[in-house]
Amino acid sequence: MIKFAMFGAGRIARVHGQTLTEHPDVSLEFVIDPVAEAAESVAKEFGAQVTDAESVFANKDIDAVLICSSTDTHADLLEKSARAGKAIFCEKPVDLDTSRAKDVAQIIKECGVPCFIGFNRRFDPTFQSLWDQKKEGRIGNLEQLVITSRDPSPPPASYVKVSGGLFRDMMIHDLDMARWMLGEEPVEIFATGSCLVDPEIGEAGDVDSAHVIMKTASGKLCHINNSRRAAYGYDQRIEAFGEKGMLQAGNHRASEVRFVGDEGDTIEKPLFFFLERYMPAYRRELQEFVDTLLKGQEPTATIEDGVRALELADACVESMKTGKAVRLD
Repeated sequence: MIKFAMFGAGRIARVHGQTLTEHPDVSLEFVIDPVAEAAESVAKEFGAQVTDAESVFANKDIDAVLICSSTDTHADLLEKSARAGKAIFCEKPVDLDTSRAKDVAQIIKECGVPCFIGFNRRFDPTFQSLWDQKKEGRIGNLEQLVITSRDPSPPPASYVKVSGGLFRDMMIHDLDMARWMLGEEPVEIFATGSCLVDPEIGEAGDVDSAHVIMKTASGKLCHINNSRRAAYGYDQRIEAFGEKGMLQAGNHRASEVRFVGDEGDTIEKPLFFFLERYMPAYRRELQEFVDTLLKGQEPTATIEDGVRALELADACVESMKTGKAVRLD
Protein backbone atom coordinates (compact mmCIF):
# COMPACT_ATOMS: atom_id res chain seq x y z
CA MET A 1 0.00 0.00 0.00
CA ILE A 2 1.43 3.36 -1.12
CA LYS A 3 0.50 6.14 1.29
CA PHE A 4 0.00 9.62 -0.19
CA ALA A 5 -0.27 13.17 1.09
CA MET A 6 -1.82 15.80 -1.18
CA PHE A 7 -0.91 19.49 -1.26
CA GLY A 8 -3.83 21.57 -2.52
CA ALA A 9 -7.59 21.34 -2.23
CA GLY A 10 -8.82 22.88 -5.48
CA ARG A 11 -10.63 21.32 -8.41
CA ILE A 12 -7.63 19.41 -9.79
CA ALA A 13 -6.89 18.09 -6.30
CA ARG A 14 -10.41 16.66 -6.20
CA VAL A 15 -9.83 14.96 -9.56
CA HIS A 16 -6.58 13.37 -8.39
CA GLY A 17 -8.01 12.54 -4.98
CA GLN A 18 -10.83 10.59 -6.62
CA THR A 19 -8.35 8.66 -8.78
CA LEU A 20 -6.27 7.75 -5.74
CA THR A 21 -9.26 6.47 -3.79
CA GLU A 22 -10.16 4.19 -6.70
CA HIS A 23 -6.73 2.54 -6.85
CA PRO A 24 -6.53 -0.66 -4.75
CA ASP A 25 -2.85 -0.18 -3.89
CA VAL A 26 -3.07 3.44 -2.72
CA SER A 27 -4.21 5.27 0.39
CA LEU A 28 -4.67 9.05 0.61
CA GLU A 29 -3.72 9.86 4.19
CA PHE A 30 -3.40 13.64 4.42
CA VAL A 31 -4.51 16.88 2.74
CA ILE A 32 -2.61 20.16 3.16
CA ASP A 33 -4.00 23.54 2.11
CA PRO A 34 -3.74 27.06 3.60
CA VAL A 35 -7.52 27.42 3.33
CA ALA A 36 -8.70 25.32 6.25
CA GLU A 37 -12.29 24.96 5.04
CA ALA A 38 -11.16 23.67 1.63
CA ALA A 39 -8.71 21.24 3.19
CA GLU A 40 -11.38 19.90 5.55
CA SER A 41 -13.84 19.46 2.69
CA VAL A 42 -11.44 17.49 0.48
CA ALA A 43 -10.12 15.42 3.38
CA LYS A 44 -13.65 14.47 4.41
CA GLU A 45 -14.59 13.58 0.82
CA PHE A 46 -11.71 11.11 0.46
CA GLY A 47 -11.40 9.81 3.99
CA ALA A 48 -8.13 11.61 4.78
CA GLN A 49 -6.96 13.93 7.54
CA VAL A 50 -5.86 17.55 7.46
CA THR A 51 -2.29 18.29 8.49
CA ASP A 52 0.60 20.66 7.75
CA ALA A 53 3.56 20.37 5.37
CA GLU A 54 6.28 19.81 7.95
CA SER A 55 4.34 16.95 9.52
CA VAL A 56 4.19 15.25 6.11
CA PHE A 57 7.92 15.63 5.49
CA ALA A 58 8.70 14.21 8.93
CA ASN A 59 6.28 11.30 8.58
CA LYS A 60 8.21 8.20 7.53
CA ASP A 61 4.99 6.37 6.67
CA ILE A 62 4.17 8.73 3.80
CA ASP A 63 5.64 7.31 0.59
CA ALA A 64 4.54 9.90 -1.98
CA VAL A 65 3.13 13.39 -2.39
CA LEU A 66 0.76 14.99 -4.86
CA ILE A 67 1.52 18.67 -5.45
CA CYS A 68 -1.71 20.28 -6.72
CA SER A 69 -1.23 23.63 -4.98
CA SER A 70 -0.62 27.05 -6.57
CA THR A 71 2.32 27.44 -8.95
CA ASP A 72 4.30 29.65 -6.58
CA THR A 73 4.51 26.77 -4.07
CA HIS A 74 5.72 24.06 -6.47
CA ALA A 75 9.49 24.57 -6.32
CA ASP A 76 9.72 24.66 -2.52
CA LEU A 77 7.44 21.65 -2.12
CA LEU A 78 9.37 19.72 -4.76
CA GLU A 79 12.65 20.42 -3.00
CA LYS A 80 11.41 19.62 0.50
CA SER A 81 9.62 16.48 -0.68
CA ALA A 82 12.75 15.22 -2.43
CA ARG A 83 14.92 15.86 0.61
CA ALA A 84 12.39 13.97 2.72
CA GLY A 85 12.65 10.99 0.35
CA LYS A 86 9.10 11.18 -0.96
CA ALA A 87 8.12 10.15 -4.48
CA ILE A 88 6.56 13.15 -6.23
CA PHE A 89 3.73 13.86 -8.62
CA CYS A 90 3.62 17.61 -9.39
CA GLU A 91 1.29 19.60 -11.59
CA LYS A 92 2.94 21.81 -14.20
CA PRO A 93 4.89 24.06 -14.21
CA VAL A 94 7.87 23.25 -12.00
CA ASP A 95 8.28 26.99 -11.44
CA LEU A 96 7.94 30.18 -13.47
CA ASP A 97 11.69 30.78 -13.21
CA THR A 98 13.72 28.33 -15.30
CA SER A 99 16.87 28.78 -13.21
CA ARG A 100 14.96 27.81 -10.07
CA ALA A 101 13.40 24.87 -11.89
CA LYS A 102 16.86 23.63 -12.92
CA ASP A 103 18.08 23.87 -9.34
CA VAL A 104 15.11 21.82 -8.15
CA ALA A 105 15.71 19.22 -10.89
CA GLN A 106 19.30 18.85 -9.71
CA ILE A 107 18.19 18.37 -6.09
CA ILE A 108 15.70 15.71 -7.15
CA LYS A 109 18.41 13.94 -9.14
CA GLU A 110 20.75 14.00 -6.16
CA CYS A 111 18.05 12.68 -3.84
CA GLY A 112 17.15 9.92 -6.28
CA VAL A 113 13.38 10.13 -5.83
CA PRO A 114 10.87 9.50 -8.64
CA CYS A 115 9.35 12.75 -9.88
CA PHE A 116 6.45 12.90 -12.34
CA ILE A 117 5.32 16.22 -13.88
CA GLY A 118 1.64 16.47 -14.78
CA PHE A 119 1.71 16.91 -18.55
CA ASN A 120 -1.64 15.17 -18.77
CA ARG A 121 -2.11 15.52 -22.53
CA ARG A 122 0.46 12.81 -23.14
CA PHE A 123 -2.08 10.47 -21.54
CA ASP A 124 -5.13 11.51 -23.55
CA PRO A 125 -6.31 8.31 -25.29
CA THR A 126 -6.79 10.06 -28.65
CA PHE A 127 -3.40 11.74 -28.64
CA GLN A 128 -1.79 8.53 -27.37
CA SER A 129 -3.28 6.62 -30.30
CA LEU A 130 -1.91 9.20 -32.75
CA TRP A 131 1.54 8.93 -31.13
CA ASP A 132 1.41 5.12 -31.23
CA GLN A 133 0.49 5.06 -34.93
CA LYS A 134 3.20 7.58 -35.74
CA LYS A 135 5.75 5.49 -33.84
CA GLU A 136 4.63 2.37 -35.70
CA GLY A 137 5.45 4.13 -38.99
CA ARG A 138 1.96 4.53 -40.38
CA ILE A 139 2.82 7.93 -41.92
CA GLY A 140 6.50 7.20 -42.46
CA ASN A 141 8.91 9.92 -41.44
CA LEU A 142 7.15 12.77 -39.64
CA GLU A 143 7.72 16.04 -41.50
CA GLN A 144 5.21 18.53 -40.10
CA LEU A 145 3.29 18.77 -36.83
CA VAL A 146 0.40 21.17 -36.19
CA ILE A 147 -0.97 21.66 -32.67
CA THR A 148 -4.09 23.73 -32.05
CA SER A 149 -5.07 24.68 -28.51
CA ARG A 150 -7.76 27.28 -27.87
CA ASP A 151 -9.59 27.90 -24.60
CA PRO A 152 -13.34 28.57 -24.69
CA SER A 153 -12.95 31.85 -22.78
CA PRO A 154 -10.11 33.92 -21.32
CA PRO A 155 -9.10 33.86 -17.65
CA PRO A 156 -9.49 37.02 -15.56
CA ALA A 157 -6.68 39.57 -15.77
CA SER A 158 -5.96 38.96 -12.08
CA TYR A 159 -4.99 35.39 -12.94
CA VAL A 160 -2.94 36.46 -15.97
CA LYS A 161 -0.80 38.73 -13.79
CA VAL A 162 0.46 35.79 -11.70
CA SER A 163 0.31 33.02 -14.33
CA GLY A 164 3.67 33.64 -15.98
CA GLY A 165 1.97 34.51 -19.25
CA LEU A 166 0.41 32.53 -22.08
CA PHE A 167 3.60 30.72 -23.10
CA ARG A 168 4.44 29.47 -19.58
CA ASP A 169 0.86 28.91 -18.44
CA MET A 170 -1.12 27.74 -21.47
CA MET A 171 1.23 26.83 -24.31
CA ILE A 172 3.60 24.94 -22.02
CA HIS A 173 1.35 21.88 -22.52
CA ASP A 174 1.67 22.23 -26.30
CA LEU A 175 5.43 22.75 -26.11
CA ASP A 176 5.69 19.48 -24.20
CA MET A 177 3.42 17.76 -26.71
CA ALA A 178 5.60 19.04 -29.55
CA ARG A 179 8.75 17.56 -28.00
CA TRP A 180 6.97 14.27 -27.38
CA MET A 181 5.44 14.02 -30.84
CA LEU A 182 8.51 15.20 -32.77
CA GLY A 183 10.78 12.74 -31.02
CA GLU A 184 13.67 15.21 -31.07
CA GLU A 185 14.47 18.59 -29.60
CA PRO A 186 13.71 21.86 -31.40
CA VAL A 187 16.82 23.85 -32.34
CA GLU A 188 15.07 27.01 -33.53
CA ILE A 189 11.88 28.74 -32.44
CA PHE A 190 9.96 31.79 -33.62
CA ALA A 191 6.97 33.20 -31.75
CA THR A 192 4.55 36.02 -32.31
CA GLY A 193 1.53 37.11 -30.34
CA SER A 194 -1.25 39.68 -30.08
CA CYS A 195 -3.94 40.80 -27.69
CA LEU A 196 -7.13 40.26 -29.72
CA VAL A 197 -9.56 38.88 -27.15
CA ASP A 198 -9.42 40.91 -23.94
CA PRO A 199 -7.66 44.29 -23.66
CA GLU A 200 -7.24 43.75 -19.91
CA ILE A 201 -4.90 40.84 -20.69
CA GLY A 202 -2.77 43.24 -22.73
CA GLU A 203 -2.82 45.75 -19.89
CA ALA A 204 -1.59 42.94 -17.62
CA GLY A 205 1.43 42.56 -19.91
CA ASP A 206 0.44 39.39 -21.73
CA VAL A 207 -1.00 38.24 -25.07
CA ASP A 208 -4.13 36.17 -25.59
CA SER A 209 -3.34 34.91 -29.11
CA ALA A 210 -0.07 33.37 -30.26
CA HIS A 211 1.60 31.38 -33.04
CA VAL A 212 4.89 29.51 -32.73
CA ILE A 213 7.04 27.80 -35.36
CA MET A 214 9.72 25.32 -34.30
CA LYS A 215 12.35 23.46 -36.30
CA THR A 216 14.43 20.42 -35.29
CA ALA A 217 17.98 19.60 -36.35
CA SER A 218 16.67 17.10 -38.94
CA GLY A 219 14.33 19.73 -40.39
CA LYS A 220 11.00 18.66 -38.88
CA LEU A 221 8.62 21.60 -38.53
CA CYS A 222 6.01 22.26 -35.85
CA HIS A 223 3.36 24.96 -35.72
CA ILE A 224 1.50 25.71 -32.47
CA ASN A 225 -1.43 28.10 -32.36
CA ASN A 226 -3.12 29.28 -29.17
CA SER A 227 -6.05 31.52 -28.39
CA ARG A 228 -7.69 32.36 -25.08
CA ARG A 229 -11.11 32.29 -26.78
CA ALA A 230 -13.01 29.87 -29.01
CA ALA A 231 -16.71 30.67 -29.34
CA TYR A 232 -17.51 27.04 -30.17
CA GLY A 233 -15.82 25.35 -27.18
CA TYR A 234 -12.51 23.86 -26.06
CA ASP A 235 -10.52 23.39 -29.28
CA GLN A 236 -7.85 20.69 -28.95
CA ARG A 237 -6.46 19.16 -32.15
CA ILE A 238 -3.24 17.66 -33.47
CA GLU A 239 -2.20 16.91 -37.04
CA ALA A 240 0.89 14.88 -37.91
CA PHE A 241 1.91 14.93 -41.57
CA GLY A 242 4.48 12.53 -43.02
CA GLU A 243 5.79 10.98 -46.21
CA LYS A 244 3.08 8.29 -46.29
CA GLY A 245 0.09 10.27 -45.10
CA MET A 246 -1.43 12.21 -42.24
CA LEU A 247 -2.79 11.47 -38.78
CA GLN A 248 -5.37 13.76 -37.18
CA ALA A 249 -6.67 13.83 -33.61
CA GLY A 250 -9.83 15.91 -33.40
CA ASN A 251 -12.01 17.47 -30.74
CA HIS A 252 -14.14 15.49 -28.32
CA ARG A 253 -17.89 16.08 -28.26
CA ALA A 254 -20.76 15.18 -25.97
CA SER A 255 -22.24 13.26 -28.91
CA GLU A 256 -20.85 12.18 -32.26
CA VAL A 257 -24.33 12.09 -33.85
CA ARG A 258 -24.36 14.09 -37.07
CA PHE A 259 -27.45 15.74 -38.58
CA VAL A 260 -27.84 16.23 -42.34
CA GLY A 261 -30.99 17.85 -43.69
CA ASP A 262 -32.60 20.97 -45.07
CA GLU A 263 -31.14 22.98 -42.19
CA GLY A 264 -27.61 21.97 -43.08
CA ASP A 265 -24.93 19.50 -42.03
CA THR A 266 -24.24 19.79 -38.29
CA ILE A 267 -22.56 18.06 -35.37
CA GLU A 268 -22.31 19.05 -31.73
CA LYS A 269 -19.76 21.62 -30.62
CA PRO A 270 -16.58 20.48 -28.83
CA LEU A 271 -16.70 19.93 -25.09
CA PHE A 272 -16.50 23.28 -23.33
CA PHE A 273 -14.44 22.66 -20.17
CA PHE A 274 -10.90 21.31 -19.86
CA LEU A 275 -11.87 18.89 -17.08
CA GLU A 276 -14.49 17.34 -19.35
CA ARG A 277 -12.07 17.07 -22.26
CA TYR A 278 -9.13 15.70 -20.34
CA MET A 279 -10.71 13.75 -17.47
CA PRO A 280 -9.53 10.38 -18.88
CA ALA A 281 -6.02 11.82 -19.27
CA TYR A 282 -5.93 13.04 -15.66
CA ARG A 283 -6.94 9.61 -14.45
CA ARG A 284 -4.49 7.75 -16.67
CA GLU A 285 -1.48 9.91 -15.78
CA LEU A 286 -1.92 9.39 -12.03
CA GLN A 287 -2.60 5.69 -12.47
CA GLU A 288 0.63 5.41 -14.43
CA PHE A 289 2.52 7.28 -11.71
CA VAL A 290 1.30 4.77 -9.14
CA ASP A 291 2.23 1.91 -11.46
CA THR A 292 5.76 3.29 -11.90
CA LEU A 293 6.17 3.31 -8.11
CA LEU A 294 4.90 -0.23 -7.79
CA LYS A 295 7.15 -1.48 -10.60
CA GLY A 296 10.16 0.75 -9.97
CA GLN A 297 10.03 2.28 -13.44
CA GLU A 298 11.02 5.74 -14.70
CA PRO A 299 8.08 8.20 -14.95
CA THR A 300 6.88 9.05 -18.46
CA ALA A 301 6.91 12.83 -17.89
CA THR A 302 9.93 13.71 -15.75
CA ILE A 303 11.27 16.81 -14.02
CA GLU A 304 13.63 17.21 -16.98
CA ASP A 305 10.63 17.41 -19.30
CA GLY A 306 9.23 20.14 -17.08
CA VAL A 307 12.47 22.12 -17.28
CA ARG A 308 12.76 21.73 -21.04
CA ALA A 309 9.21 22.95 -21.62
CA LEU A 310 9.99 26.03 -19.52
CA GLU A 311 13.12 26.67 -21.59
CA LEU A 312 11.02 26.58 -24.75
CA ALA A 313 8.48 28.94 -23.20
CA ASP A 314 11.29 31.36 -22.30
CA ALA A 315 12.52 31.20 -25.89
CA CYS A 316 9.00 32.00 -27.12
CA VAL A 317 8.89 35.09 -24.90
CA GLU A 318 12.31 36.20 -26.14
CA SER A 319 11.37 35.66 -29.78
CA MET A 320 8.12 37.57 -29.44
CA LYS A 321 9.89 40.50 -27.77
CA THR A 322 12.71 40.69 -30.33
CA GLY A 323 10.75 39.69 -33.43
CA LYS A 324 13.52 37.22 -34.28
CA ALA A 325 13.93 33.46 -34.25
CA VAL A 326 15.83 32.09 -31.25
CA ARG A 327 18.47 29.39 -31.60
CA LEU A 328 18.32 26.71 -28.91
CA ASP A 329 21.14 24.67 -27.37
